[in-house]
Amino acid sequence: MKTALPQDAYDKIADAYAAITDTKPHNAYYERPATQSLIGDVKNKTILDIGCGPGAYSEWLVDRGAQVVAVDANEKMLSHARNRLGGRATYHLANMEEPLTFLGNNAFDGILSALAITYVRDHKALFAEFGRVLRDKGWFVFSTEHPFFSYRYFNIENYFDTREVRCDWTGFGGKVSMKSYYHSLGEISEALSANGFLIERVLEPKPTKEFEKNNPEDYRELMRFPLFICIKARLFK
Repeated sequence: MKTALPQDAYDKIADAYAAITDTKPHNAYYERPATQSLIGDVKNKTILDIGCGPGAYSEWLVDRGAQVVAVDANEKMLSHARNRLGGRATYHLANMEEPLTFLGNNAFDGILSALAITYVRDHKALFAEFGRVLRDKGWFVFSTEHPFFSYRYFNIENYFDTREVRCDWTGFGGKVSMKSYYHSLGEISEALSANGFLIERVLEPKPTKEFEKNNPEDYRELMRFPLFICIKARLFK
């Protein structure tokens, strides 16, 4: 398996990430409620949680009656998911930048990918694989950095150019240099449409009141300008 772009960083923060993911405001009270609001009923559905991290979404899906296949490129993160869910899900160690050959055609009713596609440079290839493993009219819900935020934060010179970026994360017990890719909104949209996906909803989330209680300064900033964007798309084969 090809080493994932952020592997070193996640090796360092996996334990801390897993320990606080249920209460860290940017995850628990900002991104997650918005993404979950796009998913709908999952009872008796087969769902792929790709880039599953320590398993918070997988657990949420299983608790609502879904059959979940959880995939991550970091063994430490996947271990936390296994510890969290035990035998209630199926797990695979895999890098989204490579073909998902271990997954069958038309195997899933839905795909969830929370804050993970940013680690894949070629979205067209990735979304082609998602189209292969999804059933007709299956849904794909994902969250990622808002391109407008990233354009400003990283001082991108050309908005349209996909490129590697990095920033320092300090919210998980120490400073790590996190690598990812910057993508324009048009690149994301074109990668979806090129693979048969129709965008149903675009959500620019706002932080919850629980976020405000825990981090009033960032709450005020996120009420003025989004950090993430959440999208629901439907596949038509």
